[in-house]
Amino acid sequence: MPALIVSSLALLLVIWLLGQPWLTERRRERVRKQPFPEAWRAILKRRVPIVRTLPADLQLELKRHIQVFLAEKAFIGCDGLTISDEIRLTIAAQACLLILKRPRGYYPKLREIVVYPRSFVVEREHTDGIGVAHHARQVLAGESWERGQVVLSWHDTLEGAATPDDGQNVVIHEFAHQLDQETGHANGAPMLVRRAHYAQWSRVLAAEFRHLKGMIALQQESLFSDYGASDPAEFFAVISEVFFEQPARMADEHPELYQQLVLFYDLDPRAWAI
Repeated sequence: MPALIVSSLALLLVIWLLGQPWLTERRRERVRKQPFPEAWRAILKRRVPIVRTLPADLQLELKRHIQVFLAEKAFIGCDGLTISDEIRLTIAAQACLLILKRPRGYYPKLREIVVYPRSFVVEREHTDGIGVAHHARQVLAGESWERGQVVLSWHDTLEGAATPDDGQNVVIHEFAHQLDQETGHANGAPMLVRRAHYAQWSRVLAAEFRHLKGMIALQQESLFSDYGASDPAEFFAVISEVFFEQPARMADEHPELYQQLVLFYDLDPRAWAI
């Protein structure tokens, strides 16, 4: 009898696990069918001008993604900041740009978005090559954590959204890290549609990463922020900012790199006139 009970429980667990994706998608579809509030439309128009550049079908899809995102993710205000619909919508709209056409869900590891009024200070501990421990304080506009959190400065979020063609957007940057972290530690190799794509992705991004480091060494200007030369993970986040905000220039100056991001995001932002 105990063996039979164990087998039955195991079968029920398997059935439950197999049914979870179907139940999740059914719940999300109900959310998508709800009317998009007029007050939310006004916030998007005022705070996220890039949304107006999208074709009508992508605007509708983005709004549906925003509804699901807001239904599933928690927002937490820090340092006296009260979370409002304006904060939630402004962040969600930019985060959902990255997953407009990606089939793998709504940042499955992400549980909450922590928002500070302005840049925030973090304490860092690290050990150097000879074993000496160092303590440092960093002032940040955003951060993405593997354990399910994105931390953002509301001031920098507003600035990034207000100027949608300068190639600098903290929300896009940190949520690109979230996509990278779906496979574990961020390393500049996010989950691609097919395993066979990784060889080309690695070749192109590695060459462009080296090129950026070389430009910096020669003190030459680049389309990409110097911060992108920190490591491959930061490079992926930086080029994602430029992909969405300066697509025509990126396609002209870095065509192979641009094409890799077109394949990854399944989007071509050059068609969006800013």
